[in-house]
Amino acid sequence: MVATVRCEEIAKEKVDHLTNDEDWHELEKEVQSGPIPGFGKKLSTILDTYFSSYDMEVVYFEESVRTKKRQQMVTESLNLVYPAYKAMVEHIHSKSLKRFKKELEEAVKNGEGFAFALRQYTESCMAEFDQGCSDAKIEQASWDPSKSREKLKQEIDAYATSLCATQLSEIRSKSEAQLTKALAEAVSSFLESASPDTWPSIRKLLKNETEIAVLNFKSAIAGFEIDDETSNELVESLKDYGRSVVEKKAREEAGQVLIRMKDRFSIVFSHDNESMPRVWNGKVDIRAITKDARSASLKLLAVMAALRLDEKPDNIEATLSSALTDGIGATGSLLEGSSSSSVNPLVSNTWEGVSPSDVLITPVQCKSLWRQFKSETEFTVGQALAAQEANRRSESWLPPPWVIVALVVLGFNEFMALLRNPIYIGVIFVLYLLGKALFVQLDIPGEFRHGFLSGILSLSAKFLPTIMALLKRLADEGQKFSGSEASSNTTILRSENYGAGVKDVQLQDPARSSSRSSSVEGVESSRSIRHRQSSPVKATY
Repeated sequence: MVATVRCEEIAKEKVDHLTNDEDWHELEKEVQSGPIPGFGKKLSTILDTYFSSYDMEVVYFEESVRTKKRQQMVTESLNLVYPAYKAMVEHIHSKSLKRFKKELEEAVKNGEGFAFALRQYTESCMAEFDQGCSDAKIEQASWDPSKSREKLKQEIDAYATSLCATQLSEIRSKSEAQLTKALAEAVSSFLESASPDTWPSIRKLLKNETEIAVLNFKSAIAGFEIDDETSNELVESLKDYGRSVVEKKAREEAGQVLIRMKDRFSIVFSHDNESMPRVWNGKVDIRAITKDARSASLKLLAVMAALRLDEKPDNIEATLSSALTDGIGATGSLLEGSSSSSVNPLVSNTWEGVSPSDVLITPVQCKSLWRQFKSETEFTVGQALAAQEANRRSESWLPPPWVIVALVVLGFNEFMALLRNPIYIGVIFVLYLLGKALFVQLDIPGEFRHGFLSGILSLSAKFLPTIMALLKRLADEGQKFSGSEASSNTTILRSENYGAGVKDVQLQDPARSSSRSSSVEGVESSRSIRHRQSSPVKATY
């Protein structure tokens, strides 16, 4: 009983001394800020001091009792120093991981093989961790740092996987950027030209540039030692990206197809085969030029209607040609819907033999675009026709038809005299009007129906009275015109002096006004009598 109590007191005393030990407190503080070289040896020495002192003081007590109490003292002492040991192991863990990350990143930047660098620096890191744990090992304890080592290995693998994915992503992005640069502008140029070999050229370009990008990509990822399945997936992904670049540019150009069609029409219509501006003289066949220009625009529309990255034949151009053009109108406009087929092939959203995913412009959209294209190019054709007609007129050396007739009838000298004296033209015009009036009044065609002799006799009898009647009518019309002007002037004066005029009328003599009206009636009756006497009387035979 005494041995138990005494051994317990001594053990407690040693633990208290260890707790208050200055060397231990200093070591504990240092380990919180970072790893300490020789940590295990220093701590083992401190523990061994107190354990040896306990053994010396309890040497005369019963062995079983002092052994039991010693184990309790060791356990309490180790529990006291374990947080410091744990902190030391964590420092070793963190230091090893940081060194691994730094060395692996530098190796990748320097172009070393990723897989080789990963193996090399993983081994180095784990060896450093093992060495640090061995240096931090406490002789009195049997603590195993395997869990911390396993955690470090997991973190190394996770970081390596993440870095590998990042590097592969960067390599892939760089390859995609190079592929985009190689394809985008070239594909746009091919689509703008829209020649029959546009899509074969694009397919050839895509194949060549994709092969170059794949070779560079495989060379870049060779150091990662990726398995064949993953490598093939990455390569196929890069090839699909190349196709997507072409498809994207094709769809962008398809959205501007109407502008491209009008540009193509303008180039072909306004320039000859030598790219010189056309002069719309009489020798130019505007009908044929318009047909060629619109045929070129139609071919451009056919090229832009669908993707043709796979070498599959289609009949898009033939369908558009048969459905939209079958001739040219009088003004050079293409006739629409003149195909002999009873079913319109453009009433659809897909092309025959073309996958729906490869359709850029549907048949319905092509029909609408062609109608809009025609309406917007009619003005250009009309301007060309007007310019041609103006050139024809300016190039003609013959005078107008009426000048030719005047020269034939009058002769050159008389015609020039007529031009120098415009009064003659007025006289001739008046004579023309009088002649036409006589022709109508005499009814010359009707008189000659009964024979030539009877017609001559009738016209000779009617000629002079008809002339007199015409002159009389002209005189009467002149008097009426002058009378109407006088009455209008009187009306204006009366309206201006309305008040004074009314008073004058009221003051006038009634007898005088009645006499004036009677005199006017007499004049009118005398005129009517003379008119009846002077009118021609048709002779009867």
